Amino acid sequence: MKHLPDSELEVMKALWACGADTSRAQLEETLAPLGLASNTVNTYLTRLTEKGFVSARRDGKLNRYTPLVSREEYLTFDSHSILSKLYDGSPRKFVAALAKGGMTKQEVEDLRSLLDQLGGGDHG
Repeated sequence: MKHLPDSELEVMKALWACGADTSRAQLEETLAPLGLASNTVNTYLTRLTEKGFVSARRDGKLNRYTPLVSREEYLTFDSHSILSKLYDGSPRKFVAALAKGGMTKQEVEDLRSLLDQLGGGDHG
């Protein structure tokens, strides 16, 4: 899997929101707040199809698009990629960087809860 540029990621986010077998018109409507031209959306869809992120199916005169990579799969991949590139693969360094930027008490509690769920063990 490859890291997606922000523009292509926006198209994927719209496609994930729309679901499988999405028409281009529906996709463009979802992307409307970004102000992307129709040709630009088409270019991104072509790239995403070539990269294996999206499948395109002809339906009469229209194309319908389906994500081949789930949002969760991409988030897992991208998270590990960022962790490796910026934090030497260390979740501890990542959380420390977040904490330096300021975490609320609720965010810390949420993280603690998540770690407990994942078997992160005793935080005494």
